[in-house]
This record gives sequence, structure tokens and C-alpha cells, in this order.
Amino acid sequence: EVQLVESGGGLVQPGGSLRLSCAASGFTFSSSRMSWARQAPGKGLEWVSTIYSDGSESYADSVKGRFTISRDNAKNTAYLQMNNLKPEDTAVYYCTLRGVRGQGTQVTVSS
Repeated sequence: EVQLVESGGGLVQPGGSLRLSCAASGFTFSSSRMSWARQAPGKGLEWVSTIYSDGSESYADSVKGRFTISRDNAKNTAYLQMNNLKPEDTAVYYCTLRGVRGQGTQVTVSS
């Protein structure tokens, strides 16, 4: 059974940084592409970033240049480093794999 557990969210001021983690189990992590998505209040799920098994990355335009996705195959963990956060980044962030997602972690950007 695929399990994804996100952590690392919190309250941060505009311009600040956070690093999200996604601990994965129940599948072959090293050969899987991992993604992050987010859902802001009253809005639908928005794709944020994907990291492929070969380490290549892709990003939504809204976060390009500010967010960095990475993975540690030895730890079965994916990360999302978020820098220069903006109020519009406020959302619940989910780690996703083939339509499965974790419980999410709340990120709030506010002064």
C-alpha cells in the first residue's frame, strides 16, 4: 500500500523559506516520479513540481526559480525547498504519486 507522509509546513513571513518533506513507503521509490501539488482555500488542486526517477525536474511557472524539488532515494523521501515565499503560496501542500496523496501539510505565508 502506497503511503505518503508530508511534513515541514508552518507559518512564515513573505520572503521566507520552508522545506517540506515527503516520507514514502509501499512502493519502489527510486524508480517512481514524485510530485508536489497544493490546494489553496476555495480552489482546486494545483500541480507544483515533479521529480523523475532520473532526477530531472519540472515546475509550474508560478514557482519556477523559487522552489526546488529533490529526492533522497536512500531515505525514500522527497523534498520541496520553497524560497521567497509569497502570500499566494498559502495552501495545503501534498506529495503525490499516481493519484495518491498524503494528508498534506499547511503552509501559510503572512506578515
